[in-house]
Amino acid sequence: MIGSNKSNLSPLLQQATDVHVDRGEGCYLFDTDGKQYLDFTAGIGVTSTGHCHPKVVAAAQEQIGKLIHGQYTTIMHKPIQDLSARLAEKMPGDIDSVFYASAGTEAAESAMRLMRHATGRPNIVVFHGGFHGRTMGSASMTTSGTAYTAGLQPIMGGVVVAPFPNAYRYGWSEDQATEFCLQELDYILQTISAPGDTAGMLIEPIQGEGGFIPANTKFMQGLRERCDKHGMLLGADEVQAGYGRTGKFWSHSHYDVQPDIVVTAKGLASGFPLSACAAPRKIMEKGLAGSQGGTYGGNVVACAAALATLDVIEEEGLVENAGAQGAHLKERLDRLADKDKGIGDVRGKGLMTGVEFQKDGKPDGDRAGKIAKECEKHGLLLLRCGPGKQVVRFLPPLVVTREQIDAGVDIFAKAVEATA
Repeated sequence: MIGSNKSNLSPLLQQATDVHVDRGEGCYLFDTDGKQYLDFTAGIGVTSTGHCHPKVVAAAQEQIGKLIHGQYTTIMHKPIQDLSARLAEKMPGDIDSVFYASAGTEAAESAMRLMRHATGRPNIVVFHGGFHGRTMGSASMTTSGTAYTAGLQPIMGGVVVAPFPNAYRYGWSEDQATEFCLQELDYILQTISAPGDTAGMLIEPIQGEGGFIPANTKFMQGLRERCDKHGMLLGADEVQAGYGRTGKFWSHSHYDVQPDIVVTAKGLASGFPLSACAAPRKIMEKGLAGSQGGTYGGNVVACAAALATLDVIEEEGLVENAGAQGAHLKERLDRLADKDKGIGDVRGKGLMTGVEFQKDGKPDGDRAGKIAKECEKHGLLLLRCGPGKQVVRFLPPLVVTREQIDAGVDIFAKAVEATA
């Protein structure tokens, strides 16, 4: 249980569980009393290789013994050079230039800044339900919930919000929702932000905090077509959905589309704080001098951990495992949904799957919260998302096994039954 020292933390922090962790191993966390928890939160999708993967630990330990901090605009170090080369190989198209920061929100803001600098245009189009961070620029692009901007108004200007094809919310087919959203996007470009004033679009190919809502091929390719037509840039925020989680290395790859800018963080370094914004050099060099930098970005220990993370992902076939275990997870959750009318939707890709609860056609965050707490009692940790916290999200580490998926779903199924 959480100790009395919690009182020294900010009271604005909202604790999702009552677990006081002592250590982690693979897909498990152990509290200070030795109780084992199956962790399907992965630090909000961060510990992609599981807790304390031996190869990541060894790489970090070795680097700590040599150099802990080498600020990368002051000196250069080999881990950041090697990581940049490895990331360039993973990037789509001709993306070959990387800027590093510490958190996803910094990387998202750098993408916004780069779009404006590279095009000389002021406005950014984002999509309703998206989450890009909590700092001022990123919060101004975030519409997954009002908590991130409440009491902060007026926020940064130059951001235009377009609809996202959330077919379940609209109560339409995917085709109907997509057609509507593309038509509304065109209307926005005609009535709110002229193409000549629009630098680009930033989108989560699968929305995270907004409720684990995938886009689709027709919509994503429609964005690409409009960006190409009007000389705008397309940015993919892959912070939560990227890095193998969905069964492809990047979630936008499900839609056969290539963005101009990719933003990544979370699973990048298996828990060490590291984020990146990547673009082709011909775009990156259009940014203004001094517009990128930071004290801790590209930390040498984090880069060493990120290199080991890539090794583990490739050597252990974790992208393929995410696809296979994610398919099994969704199959089991779909069967559970057939038995419980309170489950309105099961959606996602790979090991990024959400279960939306509803009551009388309205989001049921209360029941979702009770289910998460019931699961915690029985050794399974889950988080919620969605504007009403009505979606229970499954984000296990990419090393998860079929047996662990089954164990987790068994606990979840009992919690669903107990709260019916």
